[in-house]
Amino acid sequence: MYSDKENVNILTALLVKHGIRHAVVCPGSRNAPIVHNLNECPNITCYPVTDERSAAFYALGMTQATGCPVVVCVTSGTALLNVAPAAAEAYYQHQPLVVISADRPQQWIDQLDGQTLPQGDALGRFVETAVMLPEPRDDEERWYCQRLVNEALLRKTRPVHINVPISEPLFHFTTQELPEANKIDWQPADISSIALNHIAHIFMQAKRPMLICGQPLNPLMDEAVAQVKDDERYVPDFVLYTGGTIVSKRMKRFLRKAKETWLVNSTGEVTDTFMNLSNIIQGDGEVVADYIRFMLEQQPHPFVRQWEELLAGIRHKVEVFEPAYSQMATVKYFEEHVGKAAVHYANSTAIRLANIYARHQVYCNRGVNGIEGSLSTAAGFSAVSDERVYCIIGDLSFFYDQNALWNSNLRGNLRILLMNNGRGGIFNMLPGLEKSPARDTIVAAQHNTTAEGICRQNNVIYLQAKDMEQMRCGIDQLLSEDSQRPILLEVMTDAAADESVYKTFSVLASQPSVF
Repeated sequence: MYSDKENVNILTALLVKHGIRHAVVCPGSRNAPIVHNLNECPNITCYPVTDERSAAFYALGMTQATGCPVVVCVTSGTALLNVAPAAAEAYYQHQPLVVISADRPQQWIDQLDGQTLPQGDALGRFVETAVMLPEPRDDEERWYCQRLVNEALLRKTRPVHINVPISEPLFHFTTQELPEANKIDWQPADISSIALNHIAHIFMQAKRPMLICGQPLNPLMDEAVAQVKDDERYVPDFVLYTGGTIVSKRMKRFLRKAKETWLVNSTGEVTDTFMNLSNIIQGDGEVVADYIRFMLEQQPHPFVRQWEELLAGIRHKVEVFEPAYSQMATVKYFEEHVGKAAVHYANSTAIRLANIYARHQVYCNRGVNGIEGSLSTAAGFSAVSDERVYCIIGDLSFFYDQNALWNSNLRGNLRILLMNNGRGGIFNMLPGLEKSPARDTIVAAQHNTTAEGICRQNNVIYLQAKDMEQMRCGIDQLLSEDSQRPILLEVMTDAAADESVYKTFSVLASQPSVF
């Protein structure tokens, strides 16, 4: 039996018709009719998560794993505002998060009634579209309600917000079947072979072409740019950029020296990252990048080969450099042994180390680069994936998002590598900040917390390492042990030692390669 609220039933019917299969649901009374309906649908699996901020990132992880829209459903009031960080991240990652919020009847907004605030535009520009469903009283309003839901669910590349006012009484579940709602379809056009050939021709005819694939991994490019410095021989005259964010500020500054950039993205929007954008191609960036790589295999380009030789030299330095016990040594050992898996890196130091050592696709919330939600995103990914999912994360990111472990959806395929040096280590890398007496205790949030108690309360297997041997043994166990519950390895390091090792490598990598 379904709710007796018509707008809720129309929404539910169209969610099913548009192929929604996963919904992260949060507790609340106003959204109970929606949650009840989602739970009643045999084609939709519900994942309860109490913390709304964590829940939204949890849903984001599911969209990454499945490539499909995922619902996060929250109750009225400030619950919706907690979704904003994940909505912003999904917006810049082009992920189809479907935010559904229950609301009070509109006549009670701003009237000092409980849990009421203007929800219709609460997520602002961080959603592709936001619709407010009516509570239908006739056929025309039912048609309007269906149209609004279709308009939202047809947006396939960015988050959307569906706000659902629901009048009391809330808990009448007397409808036997969902209504026969009308689904609207839309078919995107694929990038043509003529367009591919044209792009490839422009690329191959350029004197100094460069292919840049963003979000989130640009391996060793930061070190390469540091090595070439102002050498004009390495500056491209034509950049083909398939979109997505780039970690390295140095690399972005370097690419702003290029004469022009052609951007490929799925939406056709203008994102002039390198300040020299001349053309936008709406299409699949991976298809374009694969075609360019194929062309380069058939006809190697001297400028591309020059960069490949530079990167090969830096890669050799990475392979022979043996960092002392540190976060760098931890990521190096992990990446040397991880094999095939879905690997999520948190922001700041973790993703920068991934850019040095990872040789596979990684996931990272680089849309807006916040530290919140990295663990929740990985946890959501693991809930709908059959493969092992690893999250490599720093201490501030972990403790900020610890509620990711406070839910009933976690399984043994989630593995967490927590690198704890008792502070935000990235702040040690910022020149000039060491002059501030506030750096360690306030800016870097120095602390003495460990994850052991958090793991115990959430039934997560806890391991700890305090030296190189323990770290390697712990990673071996993290990678190999079968478990029905998540496993967390906390690697305790010293922030000063982490800084010293990283700077030693940076100096080595910036020196010209000699074979």
